[in-house]
Amino acid sequence: MAKTAINQLQDQIEAIRREAYAVGYAAAMQAVRDFAARPGAPATPARRGRPAKPVSSPTPRRGRRPAAAPSPRRTARRRPLRGANAQMIAEVLKAMPSGAARPAEIRKALQADKGVAMAFTSIRHALGQLATRKEVEASADGKTWRYLGSSA
Repeated sequence: MAKTAINQLQDQIEAIRREAYAVGYAAAMQAVRDFAARPGAPATPARRGRPAKPVSSPTPRRGRRPAAAPSPRRTARRRPLRGANAQMIAEVLKAMPSGAARPAEIRKALQADKGVAMAFTSIRHALGQLATRKEVEASADGKTWRYLGSSA
């Protein structure tokens, strides 16, 4: 008995909520239609936030302005080429005295020799790429990688 009364109450609340939502939505849509149909309505929506800067009166210009000297541009950083990480890691492994290294040692060598800070996930991914090309192999424990040579 108590559960059915609670269920009926919940159903009534849900019905009232739906009805109120529908009425509010219809009112909002009507307000939008009224606003859009109003003569002189702006073609673009009004901006929110800071008020626009006051527009100064335009000054008349005579003739063309002399061409300004090109401003010095910052050099755009170029994105590294595809496969560059794997190539750098192969070079680091070649240069290792033992020919084998852990990812942490590879990362330190990249930072010291090439000035490149590389994430461990990128190092692991590049090692995986090199392993599929049979240029490197993992040790039995999978923590140390050894350079085998280029398969090309």
